[in-house]
Amino acid sequence: MPGYQVKFEQVEVTGVADLHIRSLLDRQQYADPEGSAEAIGISSAAWPLFGLVWPSSQELASVVARRPVQVDEGILEIGCGLALASLVCHRRGAQVTASDCHPLTRQFLDENVRLNGMSPMRYRHGDWAAAQDADLTPTCAQGSRLQGRFELIMGSDVLYERDEGGVLATFIERHAAAVGEVLIVDPNRSNRSPFHRRMDAMGYDLDETVLHGGAEVRAGYRGRLLHYRRSLSS
Repeated sequence: MPGYQVKFEQVEVTGVADLHIRSLLDRQQYADPEGSAEAIGISSAAWPLFGLVWPSSQELASVVARRPVQVDEGILEIGCGLALASLVCHRRGAQVTASDCHPLTRQFLDENVRLNGMSPMRYRHGDWAAAQDADLTPTCAQGSRLQGRFELIMGSDVLYERDEGGVLATFIERHAAAVGEVLIVDPNRSNRSPFHRRMDAMGYDLDETVLHGGAEVRAGYRGRLLHYRRSLSS
C-alpha cells in the first residue's frame, strides 16, 4: 500500500464531458516515507493539497474548455495539482504541459490520463520557489525539469501565500513568451494586489472578471478570473 487512500470521482467541467479522476480520499492523507516532499519544503499539512479537486481548478478547466484551440500555441499549467485544466486542453488537442513540484503529481496525472482514455501528456517538474539557476539543470530528483517558453500560462489558486519576493511572477516571466497570455483563477485571496503590480511591470494588461455563480460558474463559487495579456507594443 502507498500509505494513503484514494477515491475515484466524476468531475464536472462546464462545456465539455466530465473527467474521471483519481484523487486523494481527503485532506488527512499523508505519506512521505523517503522525505521527498519534505526535502523541497512541502509540509505534512500541505502534502495532500495537490491531490484534491478544488473549485478553482474546475473553474479554470471550464474557462479553457471555452477557449479556441490554437495548434501552434504552447500552453503551460503551473501548480497543476490534479491538472483538470491541462486534461481538458489535452483532450481538445492543444499542446499543453502540466507542471507542479509535488513528488506524486506525475503518478496521479498519468493515471488520470489513462482513466480518460487519452494519449500520454507532457509533465515537467516546476517549482517557482527554486533558485533560478536550477532551470539550467534539465533533470532533478522529481524527473525532467520545466524548461522553455509558452504563449499561454495558466493556474488556479496559486496566490495562496504572501510572495514578498515575487517568485511566482518571476517564474512566470522565465517561462512566458514575449507575446502571450496568463490566466489565473483566484478564490478571492488577499495576495492579488502585489501580483498585479509585478505583472504590470512586466508589460501585462489585466482584464479581471468576477466569478459569482453565473450560468457558467458552479453554484456558490466566489472568485475572480485574472486574464493578463502582453503584446509587442507593451
